[in-house]
Amino acid sequence: MKILAITSCPNGIAHTYMAAENLQKAGAKLGVEMKVETQGSIGVENQFTEQDIREADGIIIAADKTVVKDRFVGKKLLVVGVQDGIRRPEELIQRIIKGDVPVYQAQSKSAEDTTEGNKPKQNPIYRHLMNGVSYMVPFIVIGGLLIAIALTMGGVKTPGGLVISEGSIWKTIENIGAAAFTFMVPILAGFIAMSIADRPGLAPGMVGGFIAVNGSLYGSEAGAGFIGGIIAGFLAGYVALGIKRIKVPRSLQPIMPIIVIPVLASLVVGLIFVFVIGAPIADLFEALTVWLAGMQGTSSILLALILGAMISFDMGGPVNKVAFLFGSAMIGEGNYEIMGQIAVAICIPPIAMGLAAMINKKKFTPAEREAGKATFTMGLFGITEGAIPFAAQDPLRVIPSIMVGSMAGSVVAMLGNVGDSVAHGGPIVAVLGAVDNVLMFFLAVIVGAAVSVVMVSLLKKNIAAVTPAVVGEGAIENSAGVGEQLAVDVTAPMAADSVEAASTAINNGTATEAPSIRIEKLTDIVTPDLINLNLVGTTQDAVIDEMIGVLERTGAVNADGDFKQAILARELESSTGIGMNIAIPHGKSDAVLKPSVVFGIKQDGVDWKSLDGSEAKLIFMIAVPRNSKQNAHLKVLQMLSRKLMDDDFREALLAVTTKEEAYQLLDQVH
Repeated sequence: MKILAITSCPNGIAHTYMAAENLQKAGAKLGVEMKVETQGSIGVENQFTEQDIREADGIIIAADKTVVKDRFVGKKLLVVGVQDGIRRPEELIQRIIKGDVPVYQAQSKSAEDTTEGNKPKQNPIYRHLMNGVSYMVPFIVIGGLLIAIALTMGGVKTPGGLVISEGSIWKTIENIGAAAFTFMVPILAGFIAMSIADRPGLAPGMVGGFIAVNGSLYGSEAGAGFIGGIIAGFLAGYVALGIKRIKVPRSLQPIMPIIVIPVLASLVVGLIFVFVIGAPIADLFEALTVWLAGMQGTSSILLALILGAMISFDMGGPVNKVAFLFGSAMIGEGNYEIMGQIAVAICIPPIAMGLAAMINKKKFTPAEREAGKATFTMGLFGITEGAIPFAAQDPLRVIPSIMVGSMAGSVVAMLGNVGDSVAHGGPIVAVLGAVDNVLMFFLAVIVGAAVSVVMVSLLKKNIAAVTPAVVGEGAIENSAGVGEQLAVDVTAPMAADSVEAASTAINNGTATEAPSIRIEKLTDIVTPDLINLNLVGTTQDAVIDEMIGVLERTGAVNADGDFKQAILARELESSTGIGMNIAIPHGKSDAVLKPSVVFGIKQDGVDWKSLDGSEAKLIFMIAVPRNSKQNAHLKVLQMLSRKLMDDDFREALLAVTTKEEAYQLLDQVH
C-alpha cells in the first residue's frame, strides 16, 4: 500500500517537519510506503509527481493552513490539523488502510470546513483578510518606494504638482512603481477569495478587485479603493464557495473548478459591483465633492477636520480621492491653503504607523516593526497607502487613530496658514519649496503624527493578549519565512524581508548584513563550549539567563544588547515548549554577533508552558543576527524538529555524561 501525506503549519517551520517525520516513522512501522510532501517556509519539498498520485491508495493532509486539493480529485483524502500528524500518525494511516475516509470530489468543502475541528480557534474573517493582506504588502512596498525614489531624484515643482520629465529614467521608474500599485487591490481581493474557496476563488476575487478600483465601470471617477477590494474579495470567495457546494452530475465535476466556478463567480461579483454597489458609491462621492465645495464660506476649522478625516479614512481610496481632487481644484482658483491642510493629512498615517511600530515593542510584532521602517519612509514622500497593511489588519483601532491624527494636523495647518502650490503631500513638497510657512507645516505633521501614535498605542492590545497560542511557531520564523501568521502579523513574513531590503536601499544601505555562515548540520553552529549538561536554573527565566550567559561568554552575543528581550518577546507570542520535554527558545537581535545554538539539559525539568504539559529537559536556544538575510535558522529548526521526533535520540541525549558525547550526538542532526 502507498500513502501520500502533506504537512504544513501556519509559519512552515517546526510543526511542518515534526508531523512529516512522525508520519514517515509510523508508515515504516506499519509496513506502508509513505511519501510526505512538506509545504514549509523554504518552499515545497519532496513534491508529489503525477505517478505518485496515480499510485496512491490514499492521501493525508495534516495542515493548519489552506492546501490546494484539486490534484486529489477521486482519491481517498483525509484532512486533519498538523497536531494530529504529530500526535496520531498511526491512527491516521490506519484510517486510510481501513478505507474509513471519503473520496475527494471537486465540490468538496474547503480546508477550513473539513479539518475536523482540530485547528486552533480563530476568527475566519480575520484569517481570510490576513491571507489577502500578506500577498498585497509587497506590491505596496514596490510601488511606494519606487515612486518615492523617482519623485526625489526626478521630480520638478509645477503648478499642477510634482512632475517627472517624460522620457527620463525617473519617469520609467515611476511607471514601474505605478504598475505595482495597480496590482495592489486585485491581489488583496483575489487572495481573500482564495483563502475562502481555494483556487476557484482566486480569479473571481481578482476580477472583483479590479472592478472595485476602476470606477469607470460604474460611473465613479475615484473607484472603491482597498475597502471596495476587501468587499469584492469576500463576496467573490463566498459566491465561489456557494457554487462549489452545489451538487452537479459527475460529468460536470472536472470542469467545475476551472470553468464553471470562476466564470459564474466572476460574473456575479462583477454584476453586483457594476449595478448594485458601484452606482451608489459614485453618487455618494459626487455628493461629497459638491458638499465640500459648498463649505468654503463656513467654518474653516470644520472644513479642516473633514478634509483630514477623509484623507486618512481609506488612504488613497475614493473618500481620500474626493478630498484630494477638491484640494487640487482649489489650487487652480488660487487657494493654496486647502491643499496645505491636505498635504499635511496625507503623510500623517504612514509616518505615525511607522513610528508607532518601530518604537512600541509591546503592541507590534518584530515583522511589523521592520515593516514600519518602509511605512515611515513612504510617509516622507506623501504616499498614504503605506499605512494600508496596518489599517487592514486592525481597522477598528488603526483607522480612528490615524483619522484623529490627520484631523489634528489639518487644523494646525489651517491655523498656521500653511499653503501648498502643488497637488502632492508630505515633507517632500516642503523640501522642494512648494509649501508656504514651512515651519508650521512640519509642526502640523509632528502634532498629527504624535496624536496618532499615542492613540494607536492606547487602543491596540499588547501582542501577548491577542496572539493565539500556536506552540513552537512565531517570531523568528515570521521574520524570514513565508506563510500566514495567525495574529497581528500584518506583513506576511516574506513581505517583511522585502520591506527591510527596500528600507535599507532608501537609506543608502546603512544597515549591515550579518556574516554568511553555511549550515549543513547542527554542529556547524554548536561547539562543546555551547553545551551545558547541568542547567541549575529552576525557572524558565533563570534558564534563559543561564543559556544567554553561555552565548555571552563565547562571544556569540553582546552582553550589553537586547537579545533577552527578543527571546522573551517570542515567548509572549506563544510558548516555544514544543512538547515531549523539548523547548526551542529563539530570537533575532542586533546583539547577536554570529548565528549560534546553545544546548542545555535540565534533568529534573523546568516549566516551559508546553502544550502537552511536559517540563522542558532538552533545551536548544537559537540566536540569529537581526540583519541576517539567510534562512539558515529555518534549516536549523527543520533539522531539530525532525531529529527530535526520534524517541531513541532524545533518550540518548538525556543520558549523556560528557560534552563530547553530547557533541557527537548533535553531529547527527542534519
